[in-house]
Amino acid sequence: MKPEDYDDVRALWMTIRGFGIRALDDSREDIERFIQRNPTTSVVAKAGNRIVGTILCGSDGRQGALYHVCVAKEYRRRGIGTHMVGFCMHQLKAMGINKVALIAFTANDAGNAFWKQIGWNKRSDVNYYDFVLNDKNITRFIGEDNEDS
Repeated sequence: MKPEDYDDVRALWMTIRGFGIRALDDSREDIERFIQRNPTTSVVAKAGNRIVGTILCGSDGRQGALYHVCVAKEYRRRGIGTHMVGFCMHQLKAMGINKVALIAFTANDAGNAFWKQIGWNKRSDVNYYDFVLNDKNITRFIGEDNEDS
């Protein structure tokens, strides 16, 4: 993934029902900063010139993380997601990273089925906590009935 992919990547994100977009973290500037910090790990999948899949992938030096894993609905079940995950895992392993984590919303049935199918483990032994440092960074879920656009 390159910074110049942003418009097409965001357009794909906006088609994924239940996808969470954050007001600040998913802005052009923040995605460009993420890619600059992780220049070899994020990936897009293309069909012709169209971006049909994305993964933001990065590392803090200890653990890898996958964000915004998605494939356009009409391109699912063709191995695109599995291939992109494999690419990210290979990149992280080459960096010496031994563990990768991700968050999937509980209501994301398709995503949770995908992770289970490709052998990822759902953890029940930990609690996930977060703390909002900037209340302007609101998450909006695509495809909800109360969506404005």
